[in-house]
Amino acid sequence: MPTFTNPTSDAGDASEALRGLAHASRVFENPADTYPVLGDLLAGMRSLRQVMDQLAAVHAAHQQRVTDDDHNPAAGAAAALAAADELHQAATLIDQAHDRLNAAMSHSGRIVWNPQDRLAERWIGVVFLQGDEADRVLDLIDTKGVEAGIEHLSGWDYGTETTDAAMENGDVHDTPPVYPLDRQAETGDYTMTYNPFGGTVALYRRHLLPAEDAIDPATDTRTPTAHQTARSEAAGREARRSAIRDGGWFEPAAITAVKQTRGLSL
Repeated sequence: MPTFTNPTSDAGDASEALRGLAHASRVFENPADTYPVLGDLLAGMRSLRQVMDQLAAVHAAHQQRVTDDDHNPAAGAAAALAAADELHQAATLIDQAHDRLNAAMSHSGRIVWNPQDRLAERWIGVVFLQGDEADRVLDLIDTKGVEAGIEHLSGWDYGTETTDAAMENGDVHDTPPVYPLDRQAETGDYTMTYNPFGGTVALYRRHLLPAEDAIDPATDTRTPTAHQTARSEAAGREARRSAIRDGGWFEPAAITAVKQTRGLSL
């Protein structure tokens, strides 16, 4: 226990405590315990800095009352001043170490050590529209912008009910799915993908879940969702339309070239 009055005894206790800490810190059963240890070391370093200054002050204050082993007052005074100077230099180095330790503690404080507490980001399907319903939303986007479209589609989001349905149906994605000719817009936790050519609109919401629950199986054998199937079909239809506009579906390249040269292609 510290005496707060006997520097010799308290210095011995401090040395013994540091020796014990050096032994105990070889293994941390809980890595999160490093943070409070850093805090205590930081406080201890501030005290050590103060001790250095006080030791230097004692040496400087008593320089006129000392000698060396040869009973030489001048040599004793020079040794006392040299010791005070070295102690001040040590205190300066402790300041630098203190700043480094303080920065390390700041970084350590941002660490989440328990992997079970980690959260992974996933995107759940909120709604997918095609046909007339999608056309109305696409018109809304054209007239009022993408944010108006996202706000409109968010009306299909029923919170936990929507999340549970997406989980059950496998409509959960690492990133919002994007198909050929899709456009994307994001506001807050929502991402909207829309395809004016294929006539489809979809809304996805960011969802955080425990990391261990977000690990995908090595081989994904899940059946594609209705949204994914419809999106793929729409993309296929648009690809076929593009092929016809460019020269015909399964049309030989030579015939296509002749038609384009004569201005016969559509």
